[in-house]
Amino acid sequence: MKIYITLILSAIINLSQAQNANSYFEKIRNNEAELTAFFAQMPKGGDLHHHFSGSIYAEPMLEDAINDDFYLNTTTMEVLKEKPATGNWEQFSSISKRGELYAYKQKIMEKWSAKDYNGVSYPSDKLFFESFGKFSPAIPGHFGEGLLELKNRAISENLSYIETQLSTIPSDINTADLTDFNAQLRQAAANKDEKAVKKILESLYKTFQKREAKKDAQNFNTNFVAKMHNDLKIDDANFTMRYQNFVLRFMEPVDLFKNLVVAFISADSSDLMAGVNIVSPEDGETSMKDYWLHMVMFNYCHSVFPNVKYTLHAGELTLGLVQPEDLTWHINDAIYVAGANRIGHGVDMAYEKNSYSLLQYMAKQHIPIEINLVSNEFILRVKENRHPISLYKEFNVPIVISTDDAGILRTNMTEQYVLLAKRYQDVNYADIKQYVYNSINYSFIKDTKVKQQLLNDLDQRFAKFEANFPLK
Repeated sequence: MKIYITLILSAIINLSQAQNANSYFEKIRNNEAELTAFFAQMPKGGDLHHHFSGSIYAEPMLEDAINDDFYLNTTTMEVLKEKPATGNWEQFSSISKRGELYAYKQKIMEKWSAKDYNGVSYPSDKLFFESFGKFSPAIPGHFGEGLLELKNRAISENLSYIETQLSTIPSDINTADLTDFNAQLRQAAANKDEKAVKKILESLYKTFQKREAKKDAQNFNTNFVAKMHNDLKIDDANFTMRYQNFVLRFMEPVDLFKNLVVAFISADSSDLMAGVNIVSPEDGETSMKDYWLHMVMFNYCHSVFPNVKYTLHAGELTLGLVQPEDLTWHINDAIYVAGANRIGHGVDMAYEKNSYSLLQYMAKQHIPIEINLVSNEFILRVKENRHPISLYKEFNVPIVISTDDAGILRTNMTEQYVLLAKRYQDVNYADIKQYVYNSINYSFIKDTKVKQQLLNDLDQRFAKFEANFPLK
């Protein structure tokens, strides 16, 4: 009897503390500085839409390139380990000897990230997507440093889980003799002949099996991800990380499907590999041309690997970026054709065909939307009431808040919640707390014990956080 009384009293106290936190939140919700202090200390669960390379800040990557004495293209601010035959390339050691390193550092930061971006000198979407190619050569050999940076920053802002999109898997599978299938796949896709597409995919899958796709996946899982994860002791009592494989939208169909097969094999055979994704600008020429085909590829891989989860960048589009009719079907196809478990961005939802039915289906099937407020504002210039977050909320679609590419965007998880609270007055503290729990509940963590531990940890963190209110 005493145990039940104790539990009841504890529940009453927790409810009272949550109400006090809510009262304080409503009091400060229009003050950005006070919201920042509030959310910096609030437990934030997980970041589910997270690109590894785009989340590392430019400063440590630049220092690595300088220490490794990379070549810098003094025109484009791109770095490379080996000097190309053409272009204005100089080693950092030479630039330093001339006393010009500081000036170049400033220029590099403005090309590798949104630092000092003024919204006028260069289109934001171009700066964002082009930045990856400029700094990516500096990452190999420093993946571990990057993971530790992300972990330490997460812990410092009360984030307990990251599900990061780490890398495409290196594959030795030769596809030179398979290029004729590109035209065949595109012809079948042009006719929306799903049966014909899947027949070709089946043939390609069998070929990739014979060419040891499994070996590539296992090598990646064991000798890269697991070794790095375990050697660095990434998981501990305060933090957990899992990884997504991804494929690139701009590749030719056969090569993209090869990478997708290897990614699914990888995710199917490792607890650390949480799932699969697809990346690159959604409005790119190949991305648009092959979008439906890509969705069928995911659907096919799901039929072979039914236990693998996948989240898809879909609807990262807005009016003016593409033709109006191209805003009407990407989220639809990601859900109804590909069968996505989560949707990333979903910015064009208001334009999607039968959007109310689509939203109802997402709610009924518990398909969350990964909301990236800073990213959507910077890349697409969609913010405030142009953003569909209130539409998702109205239809009870599960919402998770995430950062996308915090390093390039010069942001963090705290800022996402500050903007959420300040811009969307219909979102209350209970909603925000639910979004935090969603980020663990809808994660792709395979081990139920690990997921439950993170949920229990959230309970304790929120109890401690809410005990602060009212402030003394």
